[in-house]
Amino acid sequence: MSTKQKDNVTTIALAHLAHDTYSSFLAPLLPLLIEKLGMSLVMSAFLDIARKLPSLLNPFFGLLAERTDARYFVILSPALTAFSMSLLGVADSYALLIVLLILSGISSTLFHIPSPGIIKASSGDKLGRGMSYYMVGGELARTIGPLLITAGISLWGLEGTWRLMPFGFVASFILYLRLKDFRFQEQKFTKKREKGDALRELKRFLPLFGVMGGFMFFQSAMKMATTLYLAVYLTQHGFSLWYASIALSVLQFFGVIGTFISGTLSDKIGRQKTLLIMSSGAALTMTLFLFSNTLYVTFPLLGLLGIFMFANGPVMLSVIHELKSDMPIFVNSLYMTINFSISSVVVLLMGFFGDRLGLDLTYMIAAALAYVAIIFALLLDPVLKRT
Repeated sequence: MSTKQKDNVTTIALAHLAHDTYSSFLAPLLPLLIEKLGMSLVMSAFLDIARKLPSLLNPFFGLLAERTDARYFVILSPALTAFSMSLLGVADSYALLIVLLILSGISSTLFHIPSPGIIKASSGDKLGRGMSYYMVGGELARTIGPLLITAGISLWGLEGTWRLMPFGFVASFILYLRLKDFRFQEQKFTKKREKGDALRELKRFLPLFGVMGGFMFFQSAMKMATTLYLAVYLTQHGFSLWYASIALSVLQFFGVIGTFISGTLSDKIGRQKTLLIMSSGAALTMTLFLFSNTLYVTFPLLGLLGIFMFANGPVMLSVIHELKSDMPIFVNSLYMTINFSISSVVVLLMGFFGDRLGLDLTYMIAAALAYVAIIFALLLDPVLKRT
């Protein structure tokens, strides 16, 4: 990679960090929002679904990004997400929470569709490494976010979290300065390459999306249980909000390590082998976590779980961006639609089971489903060879 290309990768990775720091506010806020508004776990699940609902428009935004200067999507998103997520503590009704989270979801969609394309164009033959840097930004954000919002609550109370908003506006301003002269055309996103048959591309990659969708579905149960509901799970067991936030940050911090390692590892040993190693490790570690009952065991297991569970992100993105397609941003938008749609369905199921069966049994179900994901990892290479 040239110096300019490395700068592009660094810039987008830091933009991912800034944006997703605000996106990660919901999980640590959930115990307080549930208490404030008297929500059930299913109602709280709909909050996460509202945040992901705009992902259904991913193909539309993907086509729009193919035909426009999408850098402004990336530039404006941190400010918009900061605005909406910082106001969650102020919201005095369930309906207002839904509106704010839909706005945040639109911003997230606008950011996550074009940004991996910049990483791809700037990574050369080190695509896995480039995607690792990109995903490290996102996972590090989910380490910082719970601590930042919890600190904000400690300083100003739940209704004072709007004071965290300015950091997002500063991030967007810095992005404008860094990307104002950037053009997608300079990175070979030419108009000729953008033209293609969207329906043909969808049919062509449908078997691959089926395998990847199956993998994501059975992994998402574990991921939703240990991210969105971890703070609720721990506070229900008598731990403080600070303890729960630190536990969530431990999980996410080691997820940074997993995302950093997995992309480079997949460049060396292959995408499927890396998915098999990481999905097997995640399922086993989740099982061990369920039987841990002391701080000295729980935190190390959460760290190990973070490494394995979040490591799949760069690998999956690398698979998508290695596909030979005339419409790479559109194909990425289809992947993002499937990803967010599956996680929305799964989080609703986790909320339903949590209300009906309790979170303890729900966590056990999530651990069992994680083993099924290994089967879909085994199918990846055969499907890729036929694509």
